[in-house]
Amino acid sequence: MTLLAPVLEGYFLERLAQRRASPHTIASYRDTFRLLLRFAQQRTGTMPDRLDLADLDGALIGAFLDHLERDRSNGVLTRNLRLTAIHSLFAYAALRCPEHAAVIQRVLAIPTKRPTTTIVSFLSWEETTALLAAPDRSTPRGRRDHVLLLVAVQSGLRVSELTGLTCADVTFGPGANLQTQGKGRKERCTPLLPATAKLLGAWLRQRGTEPDQPLFATAAGGRLSTDAVKDLLDKYVASAAQWCPTLRNKRVTPHTLRHTCAMNLLQSGTDIATIALWLGHTSTKATQIYLHADLVLKQQALARTAPTPAARHRYRPPDKLLAFLESL
Repeated sequence: MTLLAPVLEGYFLERLAQRRASPHTIASYRDTFRLLLRFAQQRTGTMPDRLDLADLDGALIGAFLDHLERDRSNGVLTRNLRLTAIHSLFAYAALRCPEHAAVIQRVLAIPTKRPTTTIVSFLSWEETTALLAAPDRSTPRGRRDHVLLLVAVQSGLRVSELTGLTCADVTFGPGANLQTQGKGRKERCTPLLPATAKLLGAWLRQRGTEPDQPLFATAAGGRLSTDAVKDLLDKYVASAAQWCPTLRNKRVTPHTLRHTCAMNLLQSGTDIATIALWLGHTSTKATQIYLHADLVLKQQALARTAPTPAARHRYRPPDKLLAFLESL
């Protein structure tokens, strides 16, 4: 019997520490194994600290992935992200627990799922305006939420980057910007519009903060979770939909605000390479999706295309043999 607990502890304390995994990666993997252990407990009736490595076989992992999509309504990308964490753990276990090689290989053989390519969803100017007007700015929480949504739309930060900001990450004055650390520990500076920086500064002065405190904090002063951001966004989208009917049938997530920022940059004439740098993409390949989503650009391209001349007469083959072939 090989208990899972010491393997999992060693994975986080040894493997991820050696690879200098970012806090975002550690948090994502931690959440994956929280969900997996709870699911395994329900399926096996065994407490997580008594689970054997062999209990997490290919069948259970497959059922867990189905559970994510079916019961938790997770998308394919989230499902694949959870599977990446599981594959990483089992690759580590293959070196420590060779006696379970068969079980480990079956788990490692579980393939990622190919996502359906869809056009990205983003907010129009009217929808963005309605969303930003939804928070009640007469209350401290409403002012916080208004500034958070404004910064999210203008900066295009990932939700984990947004919640990870501290007050020291904001630079005011000429060239106001946010300093963030994104995927792969890549640091970048995202400029802020003067109006956004002014509103953010006024809100922070009213709140009273220390440099190491979260930029967007809970009522108790702690860091907002990504789930909390999603919940407050859902609330304001429902409120804004009363004044902007197009929001009623649109699925809006924190990532939609990131897409909205990218589309605003694209439609203002910003080139795709600059947008990739702005969003923290390693290449422009990931940024190409915004070109596909922009119908305005496609319509402009169509307007520049020479019209196809309409045929005035029915085509008649000039040769008897061609006429024969045409008649077949």
